[in-house]
Amino acid sequence: MSQHRFITIAAALCALTSANAAPLNIAPSAEEAQPLQAGERAPAFTVRRVDGTAYHFDPDNLERPALLITFRGGWCPFCNVHLKDLRHVIPDIKAAGFDVLFLSGDRPEILYSSLKEDNQELDYLILSDSRMEAASALGLAFRVPEEQLARMRQFGLDLEQASGETHNALPVPAVYVIDQSGQITYVHANPDYRVRLSAAEVRAAALGD
Repeated sequence: MSQHRFITIAAALCALTSANAAPLNIAPSAEEAQPLQAGERAPAFTVRRVDGTAYHFDPDNLERPALLITFRGGWCPFCNVHLKDLRHVIPDIKAAGFDVLFLSGDRPEILYSSLKEDNQELDYLILSDSRMEAASALGLAFRVPEEQLARMRQFGLDLEQASGETHNALPVPAVYVIDQSGQITYVHANPDYRVRLSAAEVRAAALGD
């Protein structure tokens, strides 16, 4: 096969994939995001591991209940404080049979290096949702206003560089508990990124304490 023909076929396949890809559901603001609620079915989505390989979340084939925690990125001080707090309860939640997934807005190769120094040794499965596929499916994705992007750049944070994407979107930080049948049994999502569940509240939500 000639190189020209190979490139033509590859381009056609890429176009077909793009045409069939589900459009992202990105709200105009955090306040206008519409998170999925308890009683609804969890969505399927694909995120990426630190090495860039795909991780598929399939609510129809869960081996265990799942705890999903979304956060904006390792650059976010409120996210780092929350992660540090959760280290006290995640072992108990895992021991109870849960899969615990942390979904970050950072691109795969900086998932851990972007965290605050005292969080870099956390024994968490942190996955990249930099493409906002999970946040979109969960109803958490929102567009960051240009004036906020400008302020972030003034403090040395380029959101496009952190995510590796051009959508300029972030997830509303959220906690989801999903049972083994794929149904959402608990959700906490607040458009004010400073408001987080305490470790004790996350434990209670997962274990029913």
